Formats: sequence, structure tokens, C-alpha cells
Amino acid sequence: MCTPRAGSACSWRSTAKQISWRAPTASAPLPARWPCTWPPPRRASCPRARSRPRSARQSCACCASRPLPRASPSRSRRRWPRVACASGSRRACCSASATSTRTSTAARPSRICAPSWRPTPARTWSCAASRASTWERGSPVEPVFSRILLKLSGEALMGGLDYGADPDRIAAIAGQVKHVADRGVEVAVVVGGGNIYRGLAGAAEGMDRATGDYMGMLATVLNALALQDALEKVGAVTRVQSAITISEVAEPYIRRKAMRHLEHGRVVIFAAGTGNPFFTTDTAAALRALEMRAEAILMAKNGVEGVMDADPKANPGARLIAEISHREALERDLRVMDSTALSLCMDNKLPIHVFNTDDEGNIDRIVCGERVGTVVSTE
Repeated sequence: MCTPRAGSACSWRSTAKQISWRAPTASAPLPARWPCTWPPPRRASCPRARSRPRSARQSCACCASRPLPRASPSRSRRRWPRVACASGSRRACCSASATSTRTSTAARPSRICAPSWRPTPARTWSCAASRASTWERGSPVEPVFSRILLKLSGEALMGGLDYGADPDRIAAIAGQVKHVADRGVEVAVVVGGGNIYRGLAGAAEGMDRATGDYMGMLATVLNALALQDALEKVGAVTRVQSAITISEVAEPYIRRKAMRHLEHGRVVIFAAGTGNPFFTTDTAAALRALEMRAEAILMAKNGVEGVMDADPKANPGARLIAEISHREALERDLRVMDSTALSLCMDNKLPIHVFNTDDEGNIDRIVCGERVGTVVSTE
């Protein structure tokens, strides 16, 4: 027992080390009596009635402190995972422990607290019934073609103008092509140049036919660049390939390279026809479609619904032919395409869909299997 003195420090002697405290300052005066005992007295308690308190950290770490017994050396070692305690109480600690493989099933470790789990997303099953239900809900229809070639005449790009290319018409066509390409359909385009120059018109005025045809090829390059610009503005990746070398503005035509462009989802525009005089862009369209292994040719006409039984300009009562064969179109001279291109399509059984560009959405309707305009196919 140590009794401090007023204004002095309280100290006692110990066998280990002398410890002293300084007197408190004036702001904290020392109490009148300060009983100092060492060691402090403990409450009388029965060791059987009261267990040693354990903190939450010790209770949760009970699994980590226990050594894991080894399994039989003759069999593979097996360890149970240690699961973290999800509760802070004493009884919520995890009691997962490893046991020997020789123990029974009832003696296997049990987990008091359940481990954390994550909800798994529900599976989506694809079947014919689900596809039918999406059709009834009005979802987009799957295309029937995987690769097409679109033939755009110069007049189709001219729109309502008397000369040149109409920007609004080109933008509308570019939007349709982009929509079809977004469906996963590979699109190649062949453009004409009749809205700027025709080689036949130059030859009729006394110009050399080959020279006039080369001038017409340059006109198709102008239309191809205008269409490329419109397609890129709507987000379609486009490549222009020319049959005559104009490396500053277009790639040279290489069949395998064009195929790779289509496989990567790019729109390929073929300009300059076949690169040879005396061949029209219709023949170039048939040739490129066969080289690209296209499944169909889509021929866009300006102001004409399809193949008519007579010239609608000369005969206002001309009727639309919904379906016709290549041979019949040649025999009746309906001028769907020039005879060289039509014969090439007939020999290779390549179908042709003739439609009007004035009706927006016709390209998408044809791609989705809807009958639009005239279908020219093999018997």
C-alpha cells in the first residue's frame, strides 16, 4: 500500500524496476486519497462458470489457427477450403476443417456460416418457338442473302436533276446500304456514269468509241467517290476499287483484296466498269457479281418499278412484269441489261432483282425476301 504525499510523487520499490509518476499540474489537482495497490484485485469467480473471453478477431481466426491434419500418405491429399466468417458473433465462426479420407461421411467437416454467393444470370435458350415469338413481336427479319451486288445506274444517282448527281438521292441510297450492311449482309456496289457522260453519245457525235468509253469510266469514278463520301458520313466503312489505275483516289481492282474487304464488313464500290472499252457497266456488274460470288444482283432504276412489257415513256399503259426468265428477257428484248450481261447471268444462273430507287427501303425489302419489282431468274 502506497500513500502519496501532497505536492510530491508517489513511488514504491520493486524488485524489477523503480517506476515513478510526476505530480499533476495545477489544472488537474491530486485527489485527497489515492489508494494504490499492485497488482489490482480481481473479482472472485468460478473458473468453471465463466470461460475466458475471446474477441471477435480470435473467434473468426479459429479456423486459421488450427493445424490441418494430413491425409493418408497412400492417397491424394485433400484440403477443405477455409471460408471466411460472415458474422461478427462468437458462434458464427467457421468450423471447416480437413479430415482424413479414411473417416466416414458423417465425420466430414460442416460449415456453420454459409459462404457468400453470387446470383447467376438465367440462360437464354434459342429455339424455333422463341424465334416465332420474336417474329410476332415485329423484330427485324433475318436476311435471305449473305452477299449481294448493287448496280446503281447514273440516272439513279441523278434523281430529279437534269445533269450530275443529286446529293439528297445519294444520301438516301447510302442510308439504305448502311442499314442492309448492319444486318450482316456483305454489299458490293457497281456505279454507272450516264448522269455525267456516255461513251455512246460521244461516238454518235464523231468521237472515237474507245475514247468515249474511257471518258465514261472516269465519270463512274466521280460517282463512286460521291457515294463513298455519303456512306462514310453515315458510318459505313467503304473502299473504292477502280478498274483503271487512279491510285491517288482509289485502290486498283484486285479480286482477292476485294473479297477480304467484304468479309470484314466493308462496302466495296467498283468503279471504271471492266476497265475495257466496248463493255457497259451492266456487264461489269455481272462480271463483278460472279467474281465476288454474290448471290444476287440488285439493279436500281430511276422512276421505273421494274421490268415493263413496253417502254413506259412511249406507252403509259405499260405493265409491270413480276417474274421473268433470262431467256425470255433476251428473246423479247426487254432491255433489263445489255445482252452480254444478261447472257452472262443466264449462263451462271445468277438472279437479278430490278426495283425503283424512288421508294426508300426497297433494298432492305429485297434482302429480307420480299417480292419487289421484277425478279429475273433461270427457268
